[in-house]
Amino acid sequence: MYTDFEPALLREKDSEEKQGKISEAVAKALFDSRTILYFGAMNEKMSRDLTAQLWAMAHMSSDPIKLIINSPGGHVESGDTIHDLITFLKPEIKVIGTGYVASIASHIYLAAKLKNRFCLPNTRFLLHQPSGGMGGPAVDIDIQAREIIKMKKRINGIIARETGQPVERVARDTERDYWMSAEEAIEYGMVGRVIHSIDEI
Repeated sequence: MYTDFEPALLREKDSEEKQGKISEAVAKALFDSRTILYFGAMNEKMSRDLTAQLWAMAHMSSDPIKLIINSPGGHVESGDTIHDLITFLKPEIKVIGTGYVASIASHIYLAAKLKNRFCLPNTRFLLHQPSGGMGGPAVDIDIQAREIIKMKKRINGIIARETGQPVERVARDTERDYWMSAEEAIEYGMVGRVIHSIDEI
């Protein structure tokens, strides 16, 4: 005989099983269409998950892969992994910005060739210098500060190379938050094309 709680627990279990089947179906559809979603902050787990998906799809076929990005950025070295992997793997990676592509996410976005950099009409882009929390003895703080300066120069150099902007301008722009609309990002050299339909990719 059921208690008052048992039907609710059974309904919850059924709902979880149904949700699990839906998630599996979505994951399969994305994999079959060679589409990867990068939504949220970049961290080691996100980097590992994206690496696994990119590597698996590259192993299956050399057909192009679509990477859809909506991210505030995050951990620089985790973003470096994805940036470098996009240029390392054989398939062309077509990146599609939506929502906002900010901070290290813009670094990842710029790994694709200009012709493969798309965005939806209301996408915003943010460039700025890297930052980090520092602590410990003064000598260690000095080491960390010098590493951040080196990281800033490296990323500014990549932005300049991939957008065609002079590195001096990039250095000025990234001193503070530098926001761009989709149209402004095209003028800057970030975006190859604003798209309104999947057929345009």
